[in-house]
Formats: sequence, C-alpha cells, structure tokens
Amino acid sequence: MTTDRPNTFIKICGLTREDDVLACVTAGAHAIGFVMYPKSARYVSPERAGVLAKLLPPGLTPVLLFANASLQEVQVACEAVPNALLQFHGDESPAECDRIAQAVQRPYWRAARIPTDNTASFDLVKFCQDYSNAQAILLDAHVDGYGGGGKTFNWSQLPPNVNAHLVLSGGLTPANVTDGIRQLRPKALSLAVDVSSGVELEGQKGLKDARKIQEFVAAVKAADAIE
Repeated sequence: MTTDRPNTFIKICGLTREDDVLACVTAGAHAIGFVMYPKSARYVSPERAGVLAKLLPPGLTPVLLFANASLQEVQVACEAVPNALLQFHGDESPAECDRIAQAVQRPYWRAARIPTDNTASFDLVKFCQDYSNAQAILLDAHVDGYGGGGKTFNWSQLPPNVNAHLVLSGGLTPANVTDGIRQLRPKALSLAVDVSSGVELEGQKGLKDARKIQEFVAAVKAADAIE
C-alpha cells in the first residue's frame, strides 16, 4: 500500500569533516547542519562551513545553527554558505528571529527546549503560535548551554495536535528514531528528524561514524514504510 504522506526529512547536524559530509550525501540525508555557536565542541567557522558546503549536491540543504548571534555574525555565515537555512537555538524572541531572517532573506527553524523533568510544563502550542513565522519548530531536550546535549525528552508529554511542522531532535539514535517518528508523526503537520551525537564516533564530538549514519537513515526509511 502507498500513502500520500511525505517521507520524513532527515538532517544530520554538527558536521566538521569532509568525509562525514560525503557520508551524509551517500546515505541519503536531506540536510546537514553546521554549528555556528563558538562554545560548542562541534563549532566550525563560517569559512570552514563554506568549504564543507561546497561538497553538497543540488537539493541537499545546508543549515546554520546559531545561539544568540548578532545580525552581523549571521550575515557573515550566510555569505560563506549560500542558500543555507537558519536554525535559532538561543534566547531569540520571535521579533529577533523574524528581523534577522528578513535581513538575510532566509527561512528559519526555531528550537524549542523541552524540559526533561516530567513535572515541568512547556506550552508547545503557544510556542508554535509565538514563532508562527518559523518554517518549522525543532524539539530538543532542555540542557545547560545551547545547541543540544544528546538527551531525549518524554515524547508522550507533547500535545496530541500541534499546528506546525515539527523537527524531532535530542538524543536520537538508529535504535530509537523509528519509535520517535511513529509517536510524533500523527501530532504534527509534517515531521523531520535531526541527529548529531547519535551518529558520532564513541566519545568524539563532531566526528561522525559513516556506519551509524547509514543505519540512522535506514531506520527512518523503515519508519516511513510503516502504515
């Protein structure tokens, strides 16, 4: 049987090496992310991101991740990586996200930091309304600092219906992404997945494992094949 449901969009984030970019291309990822937050272990300079982005074939989207960056910093990165999507992970307000995105004429994703404590509340519906100009809302676990910490949150605590395109992130691996997709796909207008630490070499932040990337993409495709 076939459905009209779109396939899950796959983003691999935190790329720092040419071989890892090529592994993502070979595996069939739809987007790769470059971390522009200098305090991150996966940080790359705009110049380095530009070099890596040149390896991407047409149709594979580069994404630039920022946390509380200035407009000038975003402009420099966008000049180095043409046609990149923006991803805001800091404390940027809706107005700030809109202002920067409009200035550089790029669409953006906005990260929502979901509490890992089940007793803490987070109004995702309101967050999506506040950031209604975002192309998608990325769901990541709330950790100290910015840019994600490779931790999962309780997917079942999310509301049953969210009028937004969602990106599931935070602690995804080849082992759990199929379950994550099955749980969240019915809740959103569409679903993407974003992985970083779950496809890295053991204990080496920013260095990806080509085998894990292949396994992750295969697991996403397996989830898409489930009715």
